[in-house]
Amino acid sequence: MALIQPEGGALVEFVGTVRNLNHGRTVTALEYETAGTLAEKEFAKIEAEARAAFSILRLSCVHRSGRVLPGEPTVWIGVTARHRDSAFAACRFAIDELKKRLPIWKKEFYSDHESNWINAP
Repeated sequence: MALIQPEGGALVEFVGTVRNLNHGRTVTALEYETAGTLAEKEFAKIEAEARAAFSILRLSCVHRSGRVLPGEPTVWIGVTARHRDSAFAACRFAIDELKKRLPIWKKEFYSDHESNWINAP
């Protein structure tokens, strides 16, 4: 889906990356597991809610699954709108709702060879 539209005056993107430190522990990798089709359906609801609440033209999201190393991107959200305020607000809304509602599980791996599920449902 092309985000840039002739009627759009703003394109806002958010990229979430893996941190190498969390709660004082050195993180060496993350592993994401997703419920693919269910996640897509839930994100479609988030997109519909964003369209209803903000004046946006397009909203798109990509979330990785599998192993991801520190510094690598894990999630990307792009929003276009006629004006920047709507684009910024919708992008913030989308990432906040994604973090709360999408069936995505994250396991952190640490330098001491331990691992831990984070925010597991």
